[in-house]
Amino acid sequence: MELKTLALNAFAQHKQAALLIGGAGVAFLGLGLGYKYMRKPEKVVRVGVVSQLLIHPLKSGRAVSVPLAECLQIGLKFGELQDRHWLVVTEEGHMVTGRQQPRLVLVSLTCEDGHACLSGPDMEELRFPVNQPDNSVIDCRVFRADIQGRDCGEETSRWLIRFLGEEQTFRLVHFEPQMRGRWSQDAEPSLPPFEVAYPDEAPVMLLSEASVQDLSSRLEEGITAKRFRPNIVISDCEAFAEDSWVDIQIGSVRLQRVKSCGRCVFTTVDPETGVISRKEPLDTLKRYRLCKPSDQHIYQKSPLFGQLLVVKQAGILQVGDVVYKISR
Repeated sequence: MELKTLALNAFAQHKQAALLIGGAGVAFLGLGLGYKYMRKPEKVVRVGVVSQLLIHPLKSGRAVSVPLAECLQIGLKFGELQDRHWLVVTEEGHMVTGRQQPRLVLVSLTCEDGHACLSGPDMEELRFPVNQPDNSVIDCRVFRADIQGRDCGEETSRWLIRFLGEEQTFRLVHFEPQMRGRWSQDAEPSLPPFEVAYPDEAPVMLLSEASVQDLSSRLEEGITAKRFRPNIVISDCEAFAEDSWVDIQIGSVRLQRVKSCGRCVFTTVDPETGVISRKEPLDTLKRYRLCKPSDQHIYQKSPLFGQLLVVKQAGILQVGDVVYKISR
């Protein structure tokens, strides 16, 4: 009934606009458009089930598995945890990720009762306030775009330096609600307009279990979805079925595909050990997951694995939710 109501509303809007203009030809066009919408209602097809929801509070840090999450325009949120809202930077404000510091994948950042907690192997936990309004705001650089972050203090800086075992200085910054995010066009002019904090490109990344299993079967050692740092993991579908999902509905949440996720050397970091091989699974992906020649201007030589999505309608996601593909 809801889809029929939407179609009738579209019809009424076109008819009203035509009458206001007063032109018979325009009225006919409005009626025709309304008829077009009524002839082509949305088709809803079940394509899978949400099996995991993963939030990465710290960019390149450990994932936090959650049973449900708010899916906001800027990404997933669970309580005080928001996806990729904390970032390690150099003293000059340049981002630091697992590409340069593979051991970052061993760092956990959690939040409770207004405090964040950093933890890692052979390190004491460090608790610090999430909100520190008296700390300075740092101008940061994430890829080719400028973005701000609230400095999290000297203790967190010393903790990171000890853990990473480097002579250079590292600082932890937090993206706060009042700060301006990076717009998609800042990083890639061809993308539709949407805002992100510290993710590479898009607010949500989706991947299917079957795709991971397909890749894992081609490797000497098995891997899991966590290697690829998705937000939403889907079961009960065929391998790479997600490549064809342009618009999807999960509960009240509406998501739209932006592009495939081009993969880099970060995929060769083992999330359990923090060791980078610079070989697998990237080499295997390059053998069978390269883009079409016509898309090389977008992806270059990066293999494709998973889908980047923008949030068209915010809402709540839960593990076990059915995933529907929407088409006309």
